[in-house]
Amino acid sequence: MRAGRILVVEDNPDNMILICDILTSLNYSVVQAVDGEQGVAMAMSEKPDLILMDLSLPRMDGWQATQHIKDDKDLQHIPIIALTAHALIGDRERALAAGCNDYLSKPINFRALANKLDAHLG
Repeated sequence: MRAGRILVVEDNPDNMILICDILTSLNYSVVQAVDGEQGVAMAMSEKPDLILMDLSLPRMDGWQATQHIKDDKDLQHIPIIALTAHALIGDRERALAAGCNDYLSKPINFRALANKLDAHLG
C-alpha cells in the first residue's frame, strides 16, 4: 500500500478532479492549490512528499513557483513533477532547468503517472 501526501498545483478544476481521483485511487493523500502563490504557501505549510506542478498557472506560474520551492532549504528536497500541456521541444529541459525533478505532459497517462510516483516516492 502506498503512503504519502502529494500537493497538486493545478488551476483547471476538471484536471484537478481527475488528478486527485487518480492519486486517491493509488492510496495517496492529496492537498490542493489553484495557483503558484498558493502552491508555494501550501508547500511551506504542508511539507508534502511530492508536488505535481502545472506550469501555466495564474498569479505565479509553475516555473516561478518551482524556483521558489527549490530555493527554500526546508523544501528543496521535495520532488516536483511538472504536469503540463507544455509538450514542445525544449519544454521538458526548461522544466528540469527550473528545478523540476521530472516531467509529464498532458493529457495524463495513468500508468506513466503511477510509474513516476513510484520512482520518486518508492
